[in-house]
Amino acid sequence: MTREDDNDTPRLTRRAVLATLGVGATSGCLRSIQSTAGRDTPDQISLSVKTVPADDDPRATRIARFLVTNLQQVGIDAKVVPMSREELLRDVLLNHSFDIYVAQHPGYRDPDFLRPLTHSMFGVELGWQNPFGYANLELDDRLERQTRQTGAARTKKLKRIQRTLVRNQPFSVVGFPESIRATRDDRYAGRDDLPVNSLPWYLSLSEQEGVGTTDATSDETATPQTTSAANETRTTDTETASEPTTFRTTLTDARPTENLNPLAIEFRGPERITSLMYDSPGRYVDGDIVPWLAESFEMTTEGSDRLVSRLRLREDLRWHDDTPLTADDVAFTFEFLQDTSMGNLSTAVPSPRFRGLTSLVESVEATSERDVRIEFGSVAEPVARRVFTVPVLPEHVWEQQTGRAMASSLNTDSAVTKALVWNNPNPVGSGPFRFVSSSVKQSVVLEPYEDHFLARDDVASPAGGFHLPTFDRLEFALVPSSGAAVELLQRGEADATASTLLPEDVSAIGRNDKLSLHVSQSSGFYHVGYNVRQAPLSNPRFRRAVARLIDKPFLVDDVFRGYASPASSPLGNDGVVPAGLRWKGQDPELPFHGSEGELEVEAARSEFEQIGYRYTKNGRLLSG
Repeated sequence: MTREDDNDTPRLTRRAVLATLGVGATSGCLRSIQSTAGRDTPDQISLSVKTVPADDDPRATRIARFLVTNLQQVGIDAKVVPMSREELLRDVLLNHSFDIYVAQHPGYRDPDFLRPLTHSMFGVELGWQNPFGYANLELDDRLERQTRQTGAARTKKLKRIQRTLVRNQPFSVVGFPESIRATRDDRYAGRDDLPVNSLPWYLSLSEQEGVGTTDATSDETATPQTTSAANETRTTDTETASEPTTFRTTLTDARPTENLNPLAIEFRGPERITSLMYDSPGRYVDGDIVPWLAESFEMTTEGSDRLVSRLRLREDLRWHDDTPLTADDVAFTFEFLQDTSMGNLSTAVPSPRFRGLTSLVESVEATSERDVRIEFGSVAEPVARRVFTVPVLPEHVWEQQTGRAMASSLNTDSAVTKALVWNNPNPVGSGPFRFVSSSVKQSVVLEPYEDHFLARDDVASPAGGFHLPTFDRLEFALVPSSGAAVELLQRGEADATASTLLPEDVSAIGRNDKLSLHVSQSSGFYHVGYNVRQAPLSNPRFRRAVARLIDKPFLVDDVFRGYASPASSPLGNDGVVPAGLRWKGQDPELPFHGSEGELEVEAARSEFEQIGYRYTKNGRLLSG
C-alpha cells in the first residue's frame, strides 16, 4: 500500500487492523481473495451496470448507457441492468449484490460523511456505509483523525483523504447536479433564500392576499330569508367557506406513498417527507445547527479530550398521538439506532440510516424528564454537533419493532430487525406536520400539528423565526413525470414541485409568468460505484482505467444540459478540495480517453494492456 507525501505517521488501531486482516494491500477488497490457480483459460471480462430505468431517472440511465457502450468498445462484455429505485438501493446498499452501479448519492452536510462511506470498519454494514467494500488502512486513520480536528489541521487531513480516494477510485464522481424546482406563488409564497421542499421553506410559507375566499354570498350581503331553503343555502355556504385549504405538491417518486419508515434506506430519497413528521433536537437553519426540540445544548470537555453534551428539551413536548415526549425518548433513540434489536439478538443490528452520526456517540443517559447527557469521546465539537440532527423516535412505538424480521427481501448474512423492514403505515412523530393518510402510488397527506412548539408565542429565534403554515393540509401527489408536474402547476392544480424537475422542463416554467423557477446546487453527486470485493474491480488500476471511459464534461452538457458541475472529488470543486483536484476543463486526475463523447478506442485499450490485461485476436479483454 502506497503512502502519500506527508509527515504524519498513520496510527493503526486494533479495530482497523482487524477490519482488513487477510486483505492484500493493493486490492482494496474486504473479502478474501479467491485463488485463481487451476484456471485453464481466462474468460472475457463481463460486467453488469445496475441503475434505475429512464422513467425513474433518465440522467442515471444515460450515464450507465454511456459507460456500457465504452466498456464494450474496449472489449468488455457489459450490459445495463435497469431496476426500480428500491431494488437498486437494496442490491447496492443492503445486499452488496452488484458489479458496477450508477446512482446519485443522497448528499451531505459535512465532509465527515466520507468516513462511513469509505472506512473499512463499515464495509460489512448496510446502507451508505462503504457499499464498495473498500479497505485502506492509511485512509482509515485519516478519516478517524479528521473527526478530532478543526480549522486548518482538519482541512489538511481532508485534502489527503480526497487525494487517496481519487487515486484509488472506489467510486468515480461524475458531477453535482443542480436541483430544479418550481412554485406557483399566487396562493402561498415561501422565503426565496430557502430550498423549496425543505422543512424551513414549508414553515416560511405565507398566505397571499385572497386565499381562502369563496364565491359564496356572505350572510351580510345576502337577502334575508326565513324559509328552510334559505337555511340550507346558508349551511352550504358555511361548509364551502370551511372546506380545508390544501397546499399541493408533486412527487415523481412513488416510494414515500409505499413506506414512511425513516430508517428504511431503500425507500428514503430527497423528498424529505419523513423529516416533516419527525423532529430532532437540532435543525439546520441558515447553515448552522440550532436548538429545535432542544431548548439548549451545551458542549464541555471532561478529562483531557472527552467531549460531553448536556441537552435540555423544551417544556411540554408531545408526540402526535398526544403521548408526552421526554428525555427517555431521546436516550432510547440513540441506543435504538446503534442496535435496533436493543440487545435481543446475539449481535447488534445498527440502523443503516444515521449510522455515521450515531457511531460518534459512546453513551447516552436521560438524567431527568427533560435533560440528556451524551458522551462522544475524542471528537471535535463541529463534528459532534451534527448528532443533534438525528430524528427522535417514540420509544412506545419503536420498542415493539426490535425483534428479528423473519421474512425479508434482504439477502444478507447479518440479522435484520423488524424496525428496518417495517413500512410504518401510521407514523407517530413530533414534527410540525402530522400524518393524515396515504394511498399507494397516489399520495401522502399531512396536516400542521397544532400542539407543536412553534404554535407557541414565546419561542425564541432562530426557531422562533418560523411558524406553522395557515393551510389545513399538505398533499404530496404522485405524477408520472417531471413534465406532468409542470403541467399541474400551469393549470393551478399544484403549488410546488417536491421532486426535482428535469432541465428540459425549465423553458416551460420560464414562459409562464405565474410560475417561479428555483435552482440550487445539490450536494448529492452522481457517481459510478464499484464492488471492489471481486476481481477485476478489486484492482485499483483497473478501476482507474474504467474511470477514464467516462466523459464528464460531455455528460454534464448532454445529459444535464448544463445544470450540473463536473467534479473529480466527492467534495466538489472548492472549499477543502485540493488545488490539484479542482475542475479545470477536464478531469485533473483521470481525463477521458477522447473528446466530445467520442472514445479514442485504441488509447483506452492500450491502458488496459499497460496494466497487465490481454486481448484475444477478436478484441475481447481477458480476465487473466
